[in-house]
Amino acid sequence: MSRDVFVVDGARTPFLKARTGPGPFTAADLATAAGTALLMRQPFGPGQLDEVILGCASPSADEVNIGRVVALRMGCGNAVPGWTVMRNCASGMQALDSAIANIQCGRSGLVLAGGVDALSHAPLLFSDKMVRWLANWYAAKKPGQKLAALKDFRPGNLAPVIGIMKGLTDPIVGQLMGQTAENLAFAFGISREEMDAFALESHRRVAAAQDAGHFAAELAPLIGRDGSVHGADDGVRRDASMAGLAKLKPFFDKKYGRVTPGNSSQISDGAAWLLLASAEAVERHGLTPLGRIVDSQWAGLAPDQMGLGPVHATLPILQRHGLSPADIDAWELNEAFAAQVIACLRAFADDAYCRTHFGLDAAPGAPDGAKLNIDGGAVALGHPVGASGARIVLHLLHVLRRSGGRRGLASICIGGGQGGAMLVEAVQ
Repeated sequence: MSRDVFVVDGARTPFLKARTGPGPFTAADLATAAGTALLMRQPFGPGQLDEVILGCASPSADEVNIGRVVALRMGCGNAVPGWTVMRNCASGMQALDSAIANIQCGRSGLVLAGGVDALSHAPLLFSDKMVRWLANWYAAKKPGQKLAALKDFRPGNLAPVIGIMKGLTDPIVGQLMGQTAENLAFAFGISREEMDAFALESHRRVAAAQDAGHFAAELAPLIGRDGSVHGADDGVRRDASMAGLAKLKPFFDKKYGRVTPGNSSQISDGAAWLLLASAEAVERHGLTPLGRIVDSQWAGLAPDQMGLGPVHATLPILQRHGLSPADIDAWELNEAFAAQVIACLRAFADDAYCRTHFGLDAAPGAPDGAKLNIDGGAVALGHPVGASGARIVLHLLHVLRRSGGRRGLASICIGGGQGGAMLVEAVQ
């Protein structure tokens, strides 16, 4: 990148696990709360932003351009453009990349970018049969036509289509995202015990990070309409155990599968924002950067292997900068599924895989487990699809500042067969 792009600050909501029915906050509520908290501590007003970019995979029907809706709700004013991007699981990271592009070319100097999703609010849909019946019913004008339409009605038409299940099914290969994780578990010989052990460690790390206050700098508490306070991520299971995880049945392949709700990311609601600025904007407003984004990369691969996307996006960045995995001080690899992360680690160290897909003589080696997701990840925190790509970049910068590290790499797999990665550096 020819022009520096700095991350000045960031904030996110607690990630709230989807339980029964819609959660207490809509996607716009979440993004507004986190964004307002972030902007209130800046030395400039919301109206001085050049633009607001928000990633969202599942906006509600009345907030399709949720980026603009939230920008107005945060008080940015009519003159600040707000827009929405969507790249499935990497929507939040795509928002950052779009901001980078505009700062790089000089169109913007100060951008609020991030992601959000309230997956507990995913709709229940009418089936195609019910939609056709309703169309015929409303087209019928005469009593005889109405009676004929009634005779065609079947109670089964009322069975709802679960929107989130439809959204998490790849239309090209017809597989749920969890089924693609099963593909990787089979291809790389990943056992159920390995997946459960990874999940248990994610819960342990998140609990330890909460106790140590490692999320405090990035969290903006939520206050419900009833006055309830949501101050922390609520999906972590402090009582998680291998015995407990072993009791859970496979969800995506009930007969032969190994992927369960316990070793998968949680369906949750949450938002995350980063404030990005050019060097000129940093100087103009007297800002103190948290770090800078050095490079980013997008990659494509087979949709039924989508979980390996982080490998395909990360290796080009390492090659461009002459780096090895050992040169990276901290890693965030989004935990869509335990099997998916383990498969990525094995692919990083697999000579045959790296030779076939990247033309390398030898694999670069896997990231050090002690540097990977050191405060846990989406298995315990949750994965509000649109927000996760922004969250891992924000948290990575906080990890580097806390540990005194220099370089960090955030990566994420993307439904549909893609991967995204960002290389960041701390500014001490």
